[in-house]
Amino acid sequence: MSIRFHVFLLVAAVTLLSSCNKTNAIRIGVNAELTGSVPVVGKSCVNAAKMAVDEVNAAGGLMVSGKAKPVELLVEDNEDKAESSAAISQKFVSRRVLAMIGPNASRNAVPAAVVAESNKLLMISPWATNPKLTENRAHVFRACFTDDFQGVVVAAFIYRKLAFKKAAVLFDEASEYNKGIAEVFKAEFARIGGQVIAFESYSTGDKDFSAQLSKIKSSGANVLFLPNYYNEVPLQIQQARRQGFAGAIVGSDSWGSEEILKLGKGFMEGLYFTTHYAPDMATDKATKFIAGYQAKYGAKPDDVAALTYDAFGLLFESVRAARSDDPVRVLARLASLSEFAGVTGTMKFTPGSGSPLKSAVVIQIKDNSFHYFDSIEPMK
Repeated sequence: MSIRFHVFLLVAAVTLLSSCNKTNAIRIGVNAELTGSVPVVGKSCVNAAKMAVDEVNAAGGLMVSGKAKPVELLVEDNEDKAESSAAISQKFVSRRVLAMIGPNASRNAVPAAVVAESNKLLMISPWATNPKLTENRAHVFRACFTDDFQGVVVAAFIYRKLAFKKAAVLFDEASEYNKGIAEVFKAEFARIGGQVIAFESYSTGDKDFSAQLSKIKSSGANVLFLPNYYNEVPLQIQQARRQGFAGAIVGSDSWGSEEILKLGKGFMEGLYFTTHYAPDMATDKATKFIAGYQAKYGAKPDDVAALTYDAFGLLFESVRAARSDDPVRVLARLASLSEFAGVTGTMKFTPGSGSPLKSAVVIQIKDNSFHYFDSIEPMK
């Protein structure tokens, strides 16, 4: 037998083994914003996804029908675009993934969910808070609270804790997330006795907010609510201060990346925002996750990373409970899950809802870092 034939057999064997391993693996897709306007979000999501999968595979994989199966991660960049997010959903359908994690931004997650639901693809968004995401969708879930809850939380915090009665809002009218939470806040703040005396909008990509901020300053508002993304907020705050707005400024979970501290250094001290978890009040489970993430990536995990890790936790627990990687059985287990203790707190699901009830936390920026300030429980 020739050396060439031996080499041929060896290559064929390796190829066959590789093919078998891939066929045997449980495929999970990640639909993330790796480029575009919020790349830190995508990076955090993928980092946490890799960490979750590495941990499961290091422990031998997931038990399915009495056999351990490895998990294979498929990562796609949606470019922070709605059309790309939807196209990736379709791509994952054709690649027969068990589930898709992401997208994260609501503006990308909602169109991706339309494709996922129509193709019966199980989807879990770590960070998309817009209520539309899971409405009338049996295959779409999230690991975070919704804008309905967060808008109410922010309104109550500003009115009751900070004792401000006259509020202004500046938001991106073209973004599902920004617009949604702004409208909820406006309605709730008025309901509990406050006044929203300036409600100004802009379009995605705008850099000059002087006209809107001039109206806000002259309105007499003593607090400004900015439910906008971490890459936009520092510029908006800087321009607000230059316009002479001296009131308090409060944000939402879209402020959660520590990148905002770099971009806004020097003029964000003392500001507050609501979000999903606070590393400095972490549970044992969260502490272990934070330590593992820092050891692996040399950085503290943000809320997107923590929520992504929880999204994988929800999926893995459902696979284990189903003892199967059949999408129908896994979906049934996930849909019947009543409670899950995650890194970002305990999530409680009600039948027929893909959105969990969970606590929110308030973070204050002090000494150019995030510090836990308060917790708000979900509405009963």
